Amino acid sequence: MKRWLGQGGLLNTRHHRIGLWVFLIVVLGHWAEHLVQAAQIYWLGWPRPEAGGVLGLVFPVLVTSEWLHYGYAVVMLVGFVILRHGFTGRSRTWWNLALGIQVWHHFEHLLLLVQAITGAHLLGEPVPTSVAQLVFPRVELHLFYNAVVFAPMVVAMVYHLRPRPAERALMTCSCARPVPATTVSA
Repeated sequence: MKRWLGQGGLLNTRHHRIGLWVFLIVVLGHWAEHLVQAAQIYWLGWPRPEAGGVLGLVFPVLVTSEWLHYGYAVVMLVGFVILRHGFTGRSRTWWNLALGIQVWHHFEHLLLLVQAITGAHLLGEPVPTSVAQLVFPRVELHLFYNAVVFAPMVVAMVYHLRPRPAERALMTCSCARPVPATTVSA
């Protein structure tokens, strides 16, 4: 396990690029589900309980299960922590920002899961409710959380692929694009 994880592990050196791509595909898949759900509500006029994204239409339990949502929040948190070691400089700062926001997002899902398990809902609400959900509807809140985690994650990945020379010198992976050869005029 140590061979794969951590600062010098294969996932943050030789296999960092593939790890980032797998993580990005998982995140984009999750985004797609929430965007389809929002389209079902706002463009198609479906009632919120019937708007389940793509997978939620086939497997309705995916939308109603707090375990599934919590599991995804944990996967995101673990992905951010594990892949963090491969980042340097500006990209590390932005990745840390995304990680910090995901910590809060994870806390919100943990709060929802605990309420679903115990039946004791926040402030006597009829359903499990997160702190931010006291102010914002759940569908919109999920879109917001996904956006505020995704934006710094993308900035981090762009900076990671296009590091400054000092950042490139500190990198232990080969994610960065090759430095273009300069032409010398005669």
